[in-house]
Amino acid sequence: MIGWEDVYKVAAAMAPLYVALILGYGSVRWWHMFTPEQCDAINCLVSYFTLPLFAFEFTSTVDPFEMNYPYIAADVVSKCIIVVAIGFWAKFSTSSNSRGSWSITSFCLATLSNTVVVGLPLMKGMLYGQMGVDLVVQASVVQSLLWFPLLLFVMEFRHSWNHHNNFSAAGNATTHTIEDSGELDQGKELEGNNSNNNNNNALEISKAPAGRPLSFWPLMNVVLRKLAINPNCYACILGITWALFSKKCHIEMPSIVDGSIQILAKAGTGTAMFSMGKSIYTRLFTAMQERIIACGAGPTAFGMVLRFIAGPAAMAIGSLAVGLRGNVLRVAIIQAAMPQSITTFIFAKQYGLHADVISTAVIFGTLVSLPVLIAYYAALESLP
Repeated sequence: MIGWEDVYKVAAAMAPLYVALILGYGSVRWWHMFTPEQCDAINCLVSYFTLPLFAFEFTSTVDPFEMNYPYIAADVVSKCIIVVAIGFWAKFSTSSNSRGSWSITSFCLATLSNTVVVGLPLMKGMLYGQMGVDLVVQASVVQSLLWFPLLLFVMEFRHSWNHHNNFSAAGNATTHTIEDSGELDQGKELEGNNSNNNNNNALEISKAPAGRPLSFWPLMNVVLRKLAINPNCYACILGITWALFSKKCHIEMPSIVDGSIQILAKAGTGTAMFSMGKSIYTRLFTAMQERIIACGAGPTAFGMVLRFIAGPAAMAIGSLAVGLRGNVLRVAIIQAAMPQSITTFIFAKQYGLHADVISTAVIFGTLVSLPVLIAYYAALESLP
């Protein structure tokens, strides 16, 4: 049983995140300190420097030879449970047009959490010590190197499948129309600086003759190209590569290199939360009529149920199935109840896949996560 002092430690670990979030929001909403162009510059700083260096810093400390593989197996089993549940829903769903897209969105909401920005400070405030931090880092590495590429592949497949069907139905006339207009995904252009690349990728894939199935390798080429320009992806790859090399050869990173990484890596969590707070106003309130719940009460409640109930429940089942017990089981469930991953919003925005639902899950879920996680913490600690 945890006491109020333990609750205070968790709140104290999470409070700086909310301070950075509020400062980011207030800097734009109340104090008008940044123009839209300056906000984009801050986003670039976070996306290309502080967060990738932060990801490299914590990934490089992982010991690949001492990872808790039953814990990772429990994560895989829990995601398989979610996939099976979504498959049953899709099979009996009456809305055939939207069940594919909602299946992807539901998987994101139930399984992919913010293990880095929120997870590390949270575990440092709980009773699980370095063991909890190590497990959260391992989950983050697996998520970055396995689940995000798979998610990107599925989204790219759905996007390319739509184009393939459009080209097959309309013939060459449609090809010329899209080449001239640059429209994507049934007239909806993908957002972001990579729209031209996405357009070329879609046209390249859609050249397959009508009636033939899509080829696997063109899709993989597109996915690998997008992963290659994702700073967080190659930061994790470089980090785990260094971890393998350093643990195998028993060497440490030179202090000059470590110091150069640390000077920006230490700002990763704070700048990420600051950027998220700023985005609450610049990307949500401004664009969606001053509403933090951008997608309506129904989809918001659906997203919160998947994030804070279905995901942890699936993780509990998966953990028990592989034999996890004690604090490892508790950490696994708490990790599954963390707020929505920011990366899923980036992908959803890029592919036009329920971005309003995912953005609400990220922002609203982060705001309500503190009492939810404390409740999970107290409930799990009360168990034998």
